[in-house]
Amino acid sequence: MIRSILTVGGWTMASRLLGFLRDILVAALIGTGPVADAFFVALRLPNLFRRLFGEGAFSAAFVPAFTAALADGQGAARRLAEQVASVLLFWLAGLSLCGVVLMPQIMLLLAPGFAAVPAKFALAVALSRITFPYLMLICLTALFSGVLNGLDRFAAAAATPIVFNACLIAALLLLRPFVPTAGHALAYGVTISGMAQLALLGWASARAGMALRLPWPRLTPAVRLVLRRMGPGILGAGVTQINLMVDVVIASLLPAGTVSVLYYADRVNQLPLGTIGAAVGTAMLPLLSRQVRAGAAREAIETLNRATEYALTLTLPAALALAVAGGPIMAVLFGRGAFGAEAAARSGQALAAYALGLPAFVLAKVFAPGFFARGDTSTPVRIGLLSVALNLALNLALMRPLSYLAPALATSLAALFNACCLAVLLSRRGHFRLDRRLRRRLGRMALAAVAMAATLLLALHAGLDPSRAGHGLRWLALVALIGLGLLSYAIAGQALGGFDLRELHRLLRRRGDPAAMLPPA
Repeated sequence: MIRSILTVGGWTMASRLLGFLRDILVAALIGTGPVADAFFVALRLPNLFRRLFGEGAFSAAFVPAFTAALADGQGAARRLAEQVASVLLFWLAGLSLCGVVLMPQIMLLLAPGFAAVPAKFALAVALSRITFPYLMLICLTALFSGVLNGLDRFAAAAATPIVFNACLIAALLLLRPFVPTAGHALAYGVTISGMAQLALLGWASARAGMALRLPWPRLTPAVRLVLRRMGPGILGAGVTQINLMVDVVIASLLPAGTVSVLYYADRVNQLPLGTIGAAVGTAMLPLLSRQVRAGAAREAIETLNRATEYALTLTLPAALALAVAGGPIMAVLFGRGAFGAEAAARSGQALAAYALGLPAFVLAKVFAPGFFARGDTSTPVRIGLLSVALNLALNLALMRPLSYLAPALATSLAALFNACCLAVLLSRRGHFRLDRRLRRRLGRMALAAVAMAATLLLALHAGLDPSRAGHGLRWLALVALIGLGLLSYAIAGQALGGFDLRELHRLLRRRGDPAAMLPPA
């Protein structure tokens, strides 16, 4: 499993780094002004569907069904994929048409605060109409991703976000002179990237022996089962993204620029969240589905323990590092051009609030497959609804005293509630319990992360503050600060027994089935 996690995580990391380059260009050109707010709202719907379908509801429903069909041969699995694809295409084409026509009404729900500024509202509607066809394209791309993941081929699907970022960068650089604003160029780039991603994964599936045709759409029993599981899974697997959508609604009611400030903070927070959370969840679901279907209850519990261990080993230090050094990180990454010092400071504070919930965000992605692998999408959806309600209530309670920090803090607290509920219910049903190894290492990992945070604080106070370095040295200082954090955490974790670097090295050198990568409890 760990090799699959690192395959997905490695490609995701490359995509996130390219995404930073994209956001650096966006921040320098449009900053946190009205064009930025309008584009980021227009981007929210495509991003919501990309994360729900690519990393959440569709995968949770389709991958176990596809994996089960594979037991009857590739022909049965191919027929299932083709039937689901044809129904999805029929439904999504109609949804896309309705979305384009009804976009003004959708925008009143998504960003009601924009209605007070007619020009900003009209721009957000125009950009959203350009990006909306991406929904259909990315959902079909997610189907090909599910096919490849079900075949234990993770690289091509994990690489598609690189195509997304590359297309947006190219559109920003090449189309900007020919369209009214930089926001228009970026919006066209979003839809073009959807076409490119679909083409890439269609080709990869054909190479894997799963070239798909589109039969006439029919709601067969197998398709009905996938769709029935997918419906509630949209909330169960995508509660984090739905909470972020709630944040957009609240942010549109706050002072101008709040949407943009939260977007840039969330982008940095998404680096560990997407790299670790998506990688663990994506790699674990096919393996867990096979174990559950084979009746291997002990092995399934061990898989959840190791996935929890891997996730916390990486997210605990990441959360504390982002909370401690959020301001300098935002200043170095985005502090140029239209993105001034005040915007960097506000985004840094929002990043610290998002980082508090980072371990919970990732653990929710670890625990949710424990339900999905057993065909249970109703339990996560009930917990998800409660989490969304809690997020909304906290947003409303905190928006006046905390302003732009309220959405980020509310989302983190709601994520903690969501992850705890999932873990408790899995435990009560006998599907998860902390094994001796995880109990022994958990506290030690936390102590190592605290030691790393203390080291970073001392370094910042001693003068290693990238935001105060000269322009030519800011990136070098940031790299040095990150390197110091990684080194201090590695030393403290190894010394305290939070993890064993030698064991990790041995695991990476092993070959074969992903299940063989699980270390003994």
